[in-house]
Amino acid sequence: MAPSSSSYSTSHLLLLVGSCLLLVSYFAVSEAYTTPHLVKGLSWSFYKNSCPKVESVIRRHLKKVFKKDIGNAAGLLRLHFHDCFVQGCDASVLLDGSASGPGEQEARPNLSLRAAAFQIIDELRELVDEECGTVVSCADIVAIAARDSVHLSGGPDYDVPLGRRDGLNFASSDATVANLPSPNTNASTLIEFLATKNLDATDLVALSGGHTIGLGHCSSFTGRLYPTQDPTMEEKFANDLKEICPASDTNATTVLDIRTPNHFDNKYYVDLVHRQGLFTSDQDLYSYEKTRGIVKSFAEDEALFYEKFVHAMLKMGQLSVLTGKKGEIRANCSVRNSDNIQLKTVVEEDKETSAEL
Repeated sequence: MAPSSSSYSTSHLLLLVGSCLLLVSYFAVSEAYTTPHLVKGLSWSFYKNSCPKVESVIRRHLKKVFKKDIGNAAGLLRLHFHDCFVQGCDASVLLDGSASGPGEQEARPNLSLRAAAFQIIDELRELVDEECGTVVSCADIVAIAARDSVHLSGGPDYDVPLGRRDGLNFASSDATVANLPSPNTNASTLIEFLATKNLDATDLVALSGGHTIGLGHCSSFTGRLYPTQDPTMEEKFANDLKEICPASDTNATTVLDIRTPNHFDNKYYVDLVHRQGLFTSDQDLYSYEKTRGIVKSFAEDEALFYEKFVHAMLKMGQLSVLTGKKGEIRANCSVRNSDNIQLKTVVEEDKETSAEL
């Protein structure tokens, strides 16, 4: 029996509504991760001709690394943070100290950076060079590795603008300390600090979400346990921490996110709502009136957290970058090219060969 005209119209109406919903869904997904303005010199396709496979080379290696120890994802993400906040995303944190003074790695806030993270960057430097020669900066390798650390541990995937150059100098210990707030810093102070980097309160809460993976050292939070327990800390959570850190000088670590410590998701914010944030800088985001609502919105909506996290990462990843003819592309990420004895030897050998010819 042929369908009636009314049922025919109804079915077409349903198809039309369904199509509209699909279009709305498509545009919502495609526009979810809004991108900040790019700094001059950076590009979404910077290595399109000189090293088109750089990102696939890095991701392939990191998949192997994280299969052995997913904890290295947090280490690489933190390395990117500590690089960018101190004189910009110029890979200065990778530089060894010299006669002019200790490198950034030796400053107190960086003593807990994972040694494996530096080793992995060196491995990536070598693999990328094998693929393309020394055309990709260490700063870009660090930025790509941070993005892959997020995605390969369950978080969002996103494009990273590239074209950074490596800095020629590391920051002083004082400058490093001044630009890396301690875990004991409250939310109000953090907002003021990030404002100097053109990052706002939403960026602060979103970037803090990086603590959904990784470990914290007892020394960074035992001030909340001893001699008097922080009243903003949930009782059972505090008791569990006291077992891990029975004294203020205990040398141990614990997870930053008690719900899903190795998965990049929004459970860190759920922890904060339940007063189970590890550091003062974490829990105060929920205690402080100006950031509490942002924390709650991220705890309730993981997609919103991902969107704001990506936006904040792209902003942070462009802090005071060197581009164009500024800086250099280090052949060894821990040594300036001018101090690289191995590089100098190769150059001298090339000159001798040319002279003989």
